[in-house]
Amino acid sequence: MAQTLARIILHVVFSTKEREKIITDKMAERLYPYMINVCNNIRSHVYQIGGMEDHVHLLLELSRTMSVAEALRVIKANSSRWIRSEFPECRDFHWQSGYGVFSVGQASLDGVMDYIANQKVHHATRDFKEEFLIFLNRAKIQYDEKYCWT
Repeated sequence: MAQTLARIILHVVFSTKEREKIITDKMAERLYPYMINVCNNIRSHVYQIGGMEDHVHLLLELSRTMSVAEALRVIKANSSRWIRSEFPECRDFHWQSGYGVFSVGQASLDGVMDYIANQKVHHATRDFKEEFLIFLNRAKIQYDEKYCWT
């Protein structure tokens, strides 16, 4: 084939260190556009971003030239540095070291976008841990729960 063609759509979930409830609505109003800009800079298109006080969901089309690990390293490093500089009260802010990544097919795109846009509704009845375990189980990802939260 003369050219490389790819469309890799991912639902990415990661939390604040120790799931500290630190991302206020006011912070999110500025953080999410900043994170979208970081993604654009690595040629990864964001379809939807959202979350709660202790975690973020990104639905993005990953650049065909970048690995998932490298993209998440760039997104998390830049956004945590930005949070520490823009919000002095968060000078010790860090993201949890791990993350969850789930592939999304074109047919599921709208449903995942709606899910991310309606985080407050979903979290009225379940916390981040419950939500994340549901994602892992649906994707049939094997895990040891004692290593999911540290």
